[in-house]
Amino acid sequence: MTKRNTLLVLAGLILTIMISNSVSFIRDGRRLEQLRKSVLRLHILANSDSEEDQRLKLCVRDALLEHSDELFGSSENLEEAESAVQEAMPEIISIAEETLREQGCHSKVTAKLADVTFDERVYENITMPAGKYRALRIEIGEAKGHNWWCVMYPPLCLPAAEDVECRDEKKYFDDEELDIVYHPKKYRVRFAVWDKITEFFS
Repeated sequence: MTKRNTLLVLAGLILTIMISNSVSFIRDGRRLEQLRKSVLRLHILANSDSEEDQRLKLCVRDALLEHSDELFGSSENLEEAESAVQEAMPEIISIAEETLREQGCHSKVTAKLADVTFDERVYENITMPAGKYRALRIEIGEAKGHNWWCVMYPPLCLPAAEDVECRDEKKYFDDEELDIVYHPKKYRVRFAVWDKITEFFS
């Protein structure tokens, strides 16, 4: 084989690898978007970072999770989960405020469905990639304290009270999505690049 032919073969191999990587990159980016669009998160912000306000935040968390089945039902998809949350919004606020009153706190509680940007978050054996997700956002008082979060739909890990059962994520995510939440290091750089590219073109 001549030197010219060898160079052509090498160039072809390099081009093939580049195309293959591009296809893989786009496929993984679309998996990420699908994962984000299939999740509803619960996001509770404390009034402040004081020890008492953080304790109150967890009291609200426990009270809401204790009533999670009756409030949020057994949704089959994200749309149903959002509808259930919207319908239950007055009761969600009522439970949160009643819980605070029982603790001697008179802070106001607000709640809404919103698009919330999260950093990468880890809970036990799953990692939710950074990015924008739909969330039930509950704000206590000034809402300037550290937050608590979980995945409300699918109903995965609602870990607050010991009697709240953790669900199995394998029932709700396909194999490709499970690979993302189980092996975040494998995707972290390419997801960051994907977000930058999509942000640029949006």
